[in-house]
Amino acid sequence: MDQKMKDILDRGVFGSPEIKAEERNVFLSTIIERIYIALTKRQVYKKGTYPEVSALMKKYPNAHLYVNSDLNYQHYSNYLQEATKHQISYTIVNSTKPTAIGIVLAHPAQVSPEKDIFLKDDLYKKDMKEE
Repeated sequence: MDQKMKDILDRGVFGSPEIKAEERNVFLSTIIERIYIALTKRQVYKKGTYPEVSALMKKYPNAHLYVNSDLNYQHYSNYLQEATKHQISYTIVNSTKPTAIGIVLAHPAQVSPEKDIFLKDDLYKKDMKEE
């Protein structure tokens, strides 16, 4: 049996292989190339919302917000309200592995033009130090 036929049979039995599975575990089911901005859990716990996130929601109306289900609703509700205000859809993601990431704003399919996806404040440094 040639390799192409074996690949077709494997996909039929096991499904398509997941691309960048470890990266998807860290970034709440999306890949880094699509991310506009990502906040750590501690950054989401901070009262209010980061204005940078609101600005990116306004700039990219086709974005999608991914929220870590480990967080309490009270901590991320402001981000959901902001997403609703800008008509941005969101998904609460059940992480299969522990991650320091709290929310991710990303495009569902296209590559993001944003270069630095993290807000590197003290809360970010604390979360990333523990990982």
